[in-house]
Amino acid sequence: MTFRVGITGGIGSGKTTVTKIFETLGIPIYYADDAAKRLMNEDASIKTQLVQYFGAATYKDGVLDRPCLSAQVFGDKEKLELLNSIVHPVTIADAATWMQQQTAPYAIKEAALIFESGMQKELDYIIGVYAPATLRIFRSMKREGSSKEKVLARMNQQMDEDIKMKLCDTVITNDEQQAVLPQVMVLHERLLALAK
Repeated sequence: MTFRVGITGGIGSGKTTVTKIFETLGIPIYYADDAAKRLMNEDASIKTQLVQYFGAATYKDGVLDRPCLSAQVFGDKEKLELLNSIVHPVTIADAATWMQQQTAPYAIKEAALIFESGMQKELDYIIGVYAPATLRIFRSMKREGSSKEKVLARMNQQMDEDIKMKLCDTVITNDEQQAVLPQVMVLHERLLALAK
């Protein structure tokens, strides 16, 4: 069986940047966010529950109305937890099936909420991507064109970054001071060795 690796980090930490380097090394990647978006449009049980709890307006012509759903869960911890409790189990099962189909020495699952959703139990090794809070805020504002307040609100909904990094097996620093590529190359060799 393929060695199962997770990559996690808070909003704006640069998880995707790190993951894309692994991808160029030929490592298969499961992007949990993209998968969740796809499953919210394809999985019948998710669709039924979202309509039940968030209303018929959640879907327009059978397609998820993301702004409608986002507006309901943003700033509402209980509704966000409800949404996650509907989507996470299906996404975790989908990722597990995907992992079983991989033939590379190791495969990576990229997800912001590895520890929050309990998916660390499905993984053999977890990489944290760390960047200082000020840089994460700047990157997120630039990428999403959103305000500092909105970014901070999202960051406050996530697990404390220092705690998250302590739970990881190793941490890649993406602070624009240290080069990311050499860190990934060293880790790639370590993961190939662990996969044996």
